[in-house]
Amino acid sequence: MLKSPFVRLCAVPLLLGFAFPAAAQDDTMAPIAIPEQPGAIALPTGPLPDAPAKESWHSQYGSVFARNVTSATLTPFLPDPAKATGSAVIVAPGGGFRTLSMENEGWDVARALADRGVAAFVLKYRLNQTPAEMDAFAESMRQMFSGASRPDRPSPEAQIAMIAPQIADSRAAFALVRQRAGEWKIDPERIGMVGFSAGAMLTMATAVAGEDAKPAFIGNIYGPLSAMSVPEDAPPLFVALAADDPLFGAMQFDLIEDWRAAGHPVEFHLYEQGGHGFGMYQKETTSTGWFDAFVDWMAMHGLMSPAVTAGG
Repeated sequence: MLKSPFVRLCAVPLLLGFAFPAAAQDDTMAPIAIPEQPGAIALPTGPLPDAPAKESWHSQYGSVFARNVTSATLTPFLPDPAKATGSAVIVAPGGGFRTLSMENEGWDVARALADRGVAAFVLKYRLNQTPAEMDAFAESMRQMFSGASRPDRPSPEAQIAMIAPQIADSRAAFALVRQRAGEWKIDPERIGMVGFSAGAMLTMATAVAGEDAKPAFIGNIYGPLSAMSVPEDAPPLFVALAADDPLFGAMQFDLIEDWRAAGHPVEFHLYEQGGHGFGMYQKETTSTGWFDAFVDWMAMHGLMSPAVTAGG
């Protein structure tokens, strides 16, 4: 069980992590075959217990999503050695712990990081089960957003327990990257994490989860900004959110103030427009610039200059 720092962060119901773009893209869900995922490495957390529905994928918003993930994987996107910085980022897509935006908030982010010389690793973490049939799944999501099936808010302790499998997957991902840091030419002291929506919740949880995780830096992209007790060794924090985000845009920015009050570095970008789930979608809003801002922030912290790597 996690200690108290994460408890207050979980005050937002976990159902509110589902990612969707504000742009007028086709929101029709269409089943697709499970795509090839070359290089994906199975994590040792094992299959999700009591999960009869099998992993399946669908297209939506011009992108691809996974759901009913029962076994976690980590997929490396390594940079050209000629421009490798030695830094690394574990990428956690969002989707309300019911689905994963694998392309927009996973692969596309990782490719862009690798192009900048940063080793990136897309975490396909285990998910809460949803109906196997696409129509039933779509209806369950509609009901969730209409409030028809939203349960009473669980206690903070219950919410922590609800994401225990995902936290275990994240910690296993960090252990794997550190174990193979020499092979992948990564400085084990420069491994960070960036997450989107529910993935941002997971990123914040990982930052306080234990010694074996300890990201060197973290990015919270349109996740909740609820208050939390900030650990003494909290890493630098980058936050990006759109003011018109229908889920978190109207919240107070307690997380930012808590980080500042604790004396830890934090950079906060509040974009006028962008909605929720903008990720790597190219839109006519300034929120599209979050990625360049994130890389510039990494550079400001000395993470984009080549470093001596383990075994390198």
